[in-house]
Amino acid sequence: MKRLLLDTQALLWWLADDPSLGPNARQLIENENNEVYVSAASAWEISIKKSIGKLKAPDDLDGVIDAEGFEKLPVTFFHGERAGELPAIHRDPFDRMLIAQAQAEGLDIVSSDGVLVRYGVKVIDATA
Repeated sequence: MKRLLLDTQALLWWLADDPSLGPNARQLIENENNEVYVSAASAWEISIKKSIGKLKAPDDLDGVIDAEGFEKLPVTFFHGERAGELPAIHRDPFDRMLIAQAQAEGLDIVSSDGVLVRYGVKVIDATA
């Protein structure tokens, strides 16, 4: 069993059935033995980008995540502190939160962002 944290792009690819999400990543997400998490930080990022017209995504993201059977990962105070203490390798605050959550919760991140491995987290290539 794997415990996976979808980054925002991987989540959007999954929801849109986008072929950019590779077959290995898709198989891991589909596998009922794996736990798949979606961070509240991704919901925040999606809603911000939707509101400024930079992104199209489902309107009822909360319900969609439930329907997919994914676990919702809240952002805790501890996660916030960890994200703030990370080295300045990556500047995106949403990705920094996902890194902190993956470290704190022992999750593998499904992402196409190769920079994330520099934080010592296990990254599963979303495009593979």
